[in-house]
Amino acid sequence: MLRRAEEADASEIAEVWLRSFAAALPSVRRAHDDQAVRDFFRYVVVPEYETWVAVAGEAVVGLLVLDGEELDQLYLEPSWRGRGVGDRFVELAKRRRPEGLALWTFQVNGPARRFYDRHGFVAVEHTDGRRNEENEPDVRYVWRPSGQAEV
Repeated sequence: MLRRAEEADASEIAEVWLRSFAAALPSVRRAHDDQAVRDFFRYVVVPEYETWVAVAGEAVVGLLVLDGEELDQLYLEPSWRGRGVGDRFVELAKRRRPEGLALWTFQVNGPARRFYDRHGFVAVEHTDGRRNEENEPDVRYVWRPSGQAEV
């Protein structure tokens, strides 16, 4: 089930993010320690951004964060990858932002890049990573309903 995140979800959301980041991006240096990540979700992300969770039973198994046209975060519990939850999150994001979406992902994250390609996102910019906190080369993706990305 997908639903809007509530204040009480912040802790579980942060833990999913931490596990997902570690599993998907083992070579990427995190810019913040675990407690800073937990605080960020509790005090910034959940209260200030449009945050959604995927819930199975009582457990949060995924998160989606939208900030304007930015698909800011999409992370899944590692055991839930490949089970359609990410697809449902992208469909939700496209319904919530019918004029289009944009996002950044790390160049090293091949599975995420293939996932976004499959969902009609187009890579429009590659950087050397100097502008992100991790200093990791990244790629900008854009989705427009016509399928045409604006550069």
